Amino acid sequence: MNLNTNWQKVLEPEMNKPYFVELMAKINQFYDEKREHIFPEKSKLFNAFNLCLFEEIKVVILGQDPYPTKGHANGLCFSVESNVRPFPKSLNNIFKEIESDLAEPFPENGNLERWAKQSVLLLNSVLTVEEGKTDSHKGIGWEQFTDAVIELISQKNENVVFILWGSKAISKLILIDAKKHYILTAVHPSPLSAYRGFFGCKHFSKANEFLRSKDLRSIDW
Repeated sequence: MNLNTNWQKVLEPEMNKPYFVELMAKINQFYDEKREHIFPEKSKLFNAFNLCLFEEIKVVILGQDPYPTKGHANGLCFSVESNVRPFPKSLNNIFKEIESDLAEPFPENGNLERWAKQSVLLLNSVLTVEEGKTDSHKGIGWEQFTDAVIELISQKNENVVFILWGSKAISKLILIDAKKHYILTAVHPSPLSAYRGFFGCKHFSKANEFLRSKDLRSIDW
């Protein structure tokens, strides 16, 4: 399993549970049988974890499942590989909000590894998808695993900013201790909903203000 030792130590009890052993058997079978059509590629399955140490997490952004378009998903929610143009519409709207909120120009690419390396955990609820089939791996066990990850972060860390966009992400509120962490919610950045409260939410400046108030380094969005 391509998961760094930092996270393996934290997640070992969860990964030893029967559901997770069965889940990984299924996922390995999917990659064996449909390697070219399962995203992200296997080496990037746990990218969100491997780029961000557990005890250093500053921000958690929750997504749903990877982009089902070949060459897009890279294991980080909302993120795409560096060569992808145009940006997916939700990601484009995220960059529009950053431009409005922080007066930052659009980035050269949509690869959000630069955020992950600043201790932003970009976590999808479901970590894999089949090409062209959104939600194709929903309900096979990933949600139980990622819910456990959210709960562990809430329990063991302090002063984490949780950014929840859309009803599916907001449903995870019950997993987070609001007394220990800072929670920001808004509608999803999808073009279907962004104008109903995502634009103007100022989550990026609010996150940085909170981090600075706790003497933590802000994020270069």
